[in-house]
Amino acid sequence: MLRFVFPTFLALIVSVAGFAQGTGGLIGRVKEGVYNSPTGAFRIEIPVLQELGGTISDSENVVVFQDQFNVHLSIGCFSQDATQRWELSTRGLKEYLTAFFSNFVMPDFIESVKDARIESTSFDAKLLGGTFIVYTLLPGGTMFNHRLAQVSEDSPLPVAKRGNFLFVRHGFIYVISIELAERVLEGSTYHLTPAEENARLRERLDAIIDKMSFIRPPAEAK
Repeated sequence: MLRFVFPTFLALIVSVAGFAQGTGGLIGRVKEGVYNSPTGAFRIEIPVLQELGGTISDSENVVVFQDQFNVHLSIGCFSQDATQRWELSTRGLKEYLTAFFSNFVMPDFIESVKDARIESTSFDAKLLGGTFIVYTLLPGGTMFNHRLAQVSEDSPLPVAKRGNFLFVRHGFIYVISIELAERVLEGSTYHLTPAEENARLRERLDAIIDKMSFIRPPAEAK
């Protein structure tokens, strides 16, 4: 149902990341260190630095922030159609977000990374009125291939891990996703447990939310 506005999510992240390097050619607007989305639904203090190779790339519905070291962040923002609004009203927020991830986001991850899987999920009723939190494992799905040492064909694929927030704000469903870069970059020196990884990703996602402002549509504001 949403496939026409929500194409393969991980592939969309990759294609958007290669679409426009730097801030030239953006669909959204950058002004005084703030990115404003093309939909007008949100703005965010830019979370990467040009001095560290930070770039911004976007499409109508997804923006990707990345640098050369340890940041790869995507924010998907999709307007809910009438069917989606009806499902939200009948299912309730927790079930709606869980179903949205299961029916649309996770199949798209698997389409891009065939062995992708969910490691764990939770729901925070207090965050943004209710946020579904998902930690996914993506063998071979890291966005930091440019920093990996050359490995042989027989070597196992590095397993990337992403933290994902899903929530609804002013008629838009958001999918915010960030990779835990050190998981694939630190090699044998990396020793975080899954719980420690989740805590670190949650801290970074919370920091992104703190940088965002959500704009209420004029009709809704009235």
